Amino acid sequence: ATLEAIAYQSVDAVRAIEAAGGRPITSLKADGGATANGWLMKFQADVLGVPVIVPEISETTALGAAMMAGVGAALFTESDAAARWRERVRYEPQMAADERERLLGEWHRAVERSRDWAGA
Repeated sequence: ATLEAIAYQSVDAVRAIEAAGGRPITSLKADGGATANGWLMKFQADVLGVPVIVPEISETTALGAAMMAGVGAALFTESDAAARWRERVRYEPQMAADERERLLGEWHRAVERSRDWAGA
């Protein structure tokens, strides 16, 4: 259930970003320790409905910060930094849209039910 919650929360965050930006997100580049869990990455692609791309180096947040420091120090260009990113695996969504919507509906109903627990 915890892994599913990570994926569902990511869907909610992506939908909010899409609404704020006014355009759809066509893929998700994931990083961090969770990328080691193939089941989670596959489920994320399924419930999000877009490919989830995992890089060769899982800690790209730290790598990106270091690269931008290098760009700032004129050690290399932004293009050089971007060229170092490499895809390790891509998870394509396989879930049918009606199943995706059913699962997301169940998630949102569970979240709504849990809102009353804080005051109990």
